Amino acid sequence: MELKKISTTDAPAAIGPYSQAIQLGEFVFTSGQIPLDPQTGVLVGENITEQTERVMQNLGAVLSAAGIGFENAVKTTCFLANMEDFAAFNSVYAKYFTTCPARSCVAVKTLPKGALVEVEVIAKL
Repeated sequence: MELKKISTTDAPAAIGPYSQAIQLGEFVFTSGQIPLDPQTGVLVGENITEQTERVMQNLGAVLSAAGIGFENAVKTTCFLANMEDFAAFNSVYAKYFTTCPARSCVAVKTLPKGALVEVEVIAKL
């Protein structure tokens, strides 16, 4: 199977040697999205709710570039800087992932650029 890079200017450009997403066969694997403004690359949002909204907008743009949406997600991996933000994070997450894909959610010591949240998705075409 051939790997196909997925890219869009509607989501932040990669800040390292990776792609926004890769399609392999019937599956799309997104890189983790943090709450960066796609045009400026600046971290957006002062709290977990605002940052999660921006992350979902970024993920939505990457999924859209692959011709799919949140409903195609089969697995997400979520990283929080503080597990005390879990409930607030879930309230935003649930608005986007209405089909309830499989999920892992862990607290991590730090995230790039001091973000409070990062989310990656595996989706089926």
